[in-house]
Amino acid sequence: MSEPAVHVDRPHRPVMTAATGTPDPYALGPWLAAAATSVTLLLLAGRYGYHRDELYFLLAGRHLAWGYVDQGPLVPALARLLDTIAPGNLVVLRTPSAVLAGGAVLVVAAIARELGAGRGAQTFAAVLAALSGIVLAGGHLLSTTTVDLLVWLVAVWCAIRLLRTGDSRWALGIGLALGVGMLSKLLPALLAVGLIAGVLIAGPRRLLRDRWVLAAAGIALLLAAPNLTWQATHGFPQLGVAASISGGDSSYSGRLDAFTLQFVIISPYAVPIWVAGLVALLRRPQWRAYRAIGWSWLVVVGVVLVAGGKGYYDAPLLLVLTAAGAVVTTAWAARGSVRLRRGLLVLGAVPFLLPTVVLLLPVLPADRLPGFVVDVNYDAGETIGWPAFADSLAAVHRGLPADERSRAVILTGNYGEAGAVARYGPARGLPRAYSGHNSTVDFGRPPAGADVVIAVGWDRPEPLAAWFDACAPAGLVDQRVEVDNDENGGPIFVCRGLRRPWAQIWDTEVRHTG
Repeated sequence: MSEPAVHVDRPHRPVMTAATGTPDPYALGPWLAAAATSVTLLLLAGRYGYHRDELYFLLAGRHLAWGYVDQGPLVPALARLLDTIAPGNLVVLRTPSAVLAGGAVLVVAAIARELGAGRGAQTFAAVLAALSGIVLAGGHLLSTTTVDLLVWLVAVWCAIRLLRTGDSRWALGIGLALGVGMLSKLLPALLAVGLIAGVLIAGPRRLLRDRWVLAAAGIALLLAAPNLTWQATHGFPQLGVAASISGGDSSYSGRLDAFTLQFVIISPYAVPIWVAGLVALLRRPQWRAYRAIGWSWLVVVGVVLVAGGKGYYDAPLLLVLTAAGAVVTTAWAARGSVRLRRGLLVLGAVPFLLPTVVLLLPVLPADRLPGFVVDVNYDAGETIGWPAFADSLAAVHRGLPADERSRAVILTGNYGEAGAVARYGPARGLPRAYSGHNSTVDFGRPPAGADVVIAVGWDRPEPLAAWFDACAPAGLVDQRVEVDNDENGGPIFVCRGLRRPWAQIWDTEVRHTG
């Protein structure tokens, strides 16, 4: 087969490919779906409390840098800005995510439009995106995931525009999106690998020599340079984090979980729709110009599964397949028994799409949250009980003799616990918390005279025995609700007698990633 015609000799003059014509006008429905998504997320933004990652971002924002062990500078800097504008305000902190989620809904509809969707199909694609797990979960919290979501979607939209029009200047949009995205995390580089592989497999390969494409690569590298430079000068610690994730030491990681998540991260309802979209991208004659997009997902999801990455890494591309599937599905519903087919689409949505809202958003009371919600949505449990967590540590701290209280510090097992003490500790008279987890290890180590430690985040005292002469149980974390998260009911230890100076053990033994 010959490659799709893409004119790169005169890229300043857009040329339509033979496969497509001018897309239909933009529909009003996607704008309504996007607005409803953002408004709903904003209305629920103040429910429950901070997520462990948000507490980490706030703590990292106090130690601004061009990079961190597990992320770039963008989200910590944003967290610091928002918390400066409105200290302690969850709604303000989460407003960017709500807006980005609404933007993602619009871009999914725009992708469907590029593929030939009429107004009904555009709206259908937007509704599927608005009720998808990745949009709702990512839009509820300030997170790098929400940034990744919009970055990937915008990059793919630009790629489809390029393939449709033959105007390779759209590659500049891809480079800009990927470069900004890599200031949040280096994950957009995986999308670049997928797109390049897709073009190598399905064509048009001449794009890889196009001057605008090469310029786009330069833009992406230039924008990502601060984070890439930081990673290089620190020995690329993100590789260590990736290794921990590959070993299953993180939520939503592990090959089996990553594979399973492919069928629920958008929604079970959408699975036959995005599968139809994938098949159409790979097989439909009139979409031959876009086959590289279908292959991109196959390459990316293959890398995720082989490398043991998190199952939501490729979720933006699943939304792209969903947009393609919306075009196919609405065309199917307009043929034959129209009422029956459309009725099946509506009835099938009820048992799958509406429960997604209950499972992924804080609509139920925190003190009566059913266990199955946390089983399905791990992150829900990590937004509950942080003030009470700090209260539990304060009770142990108050129980220390006066001379020990003055030199005691808190040592936490993970960054969320350290962030919670930083956020809630001063009002409770708690000393500073330190942690060896990811970048918190670089935020400072305990002073040399800190030989009394309140340790939390360890299930047993044995790992602490290498650092202290004695560690004794001093209490339990009581978050005052029945929620099964990583902290509730965990032991609190008081350790005394530092065996070796902090300077000797901090970077070599206390430091850990995951």
